[in-house]
Amino acid sequence: MTWRVSKSGEITTTHNDDVDWDSWPVADYLAENYREVHPSDAAVIAHHSAFYRRLAPGSLGRSVEWGAGPNLYPLILAASASRRIDAVEAGAGNVAYLERQILRGPDASWVPFHGLCRELNPALPATLAGALAHVDVVHGDVRDLPPGRYDLASMHFVAEGATEDRAEFADFCRLFVRCVAPGGYLVAAFMENMPTYRIGPASRWPGCPVDPDVVTEVFAPLTRELAVTRIDADPTLPDYGDSGMVLLTAVSA
Repeated sequence: MTWRVSKSGEITTTHNDDVDWDSWPVADYLAENYREVHPSDAAVIAHHSAFYRRLAPGSLGRSVEWGAGPNLYPLILAASASRRIDAVEAGAGNVAYLERQILRGPDASWVPFHGLCRELNPALPATLAGALAHVDVVHGDVRDLPPGRYDLASMHFVAEGATEDRAEFADFCRLFVRCVAPGGYLVAAFMENMPTYRIGPASRWPGCPVDPDVVTEVFAPLTRELAVTRIDADPTLPDYGDSGMVLLTAVSA
């Protein structure tokens, strides 16, 4: 955890509302993480694909990517089972990127992601554009989503990357679960033990270190059929200080 000292000398931590999410460095983030399929991407996609293969094609009326960012592969994965997908995102730069990808056509770098997703789940639309045609971009705060709206909620590197405060992390996770109807599906990935981190040459962003035990503790009272696993840190990615990723599937209680 990184401590900040206020003008009065009080030690504080960074919370979600302290951050200007409109200034998220989209180009740097994509360049560092998603211009190729890294081994960690392949591991997450394989884990999630096994979950989505259990769901009949088109069986879910509406899903949500909870804090979508500019990452397209969770949206691709959800298209196998979801008739519509809301990509809910607060940051203006991320929203603009998502809208460009859907309205003007996706970057070529996402084609291999779609190829791997479809190899592991042939129920996906045959083309990347066809998968993204299921997506509606929503510029908004995920905390404002009404309870029980969705059949499935997906979240990738959001709750632990939006705050340095463990209690706020837990609040985000509870809101994530709450947005699906009882019996709705949950799929998520978290950076493991991620501290406050840097993207690009200068920008710094909050991190809340979590591990499988923390994730299990938060989600166990809210879910059933909870499955939590992890993968090791990926040496092909920048060293953000994490120790890997925590992966989750569950059903809302």
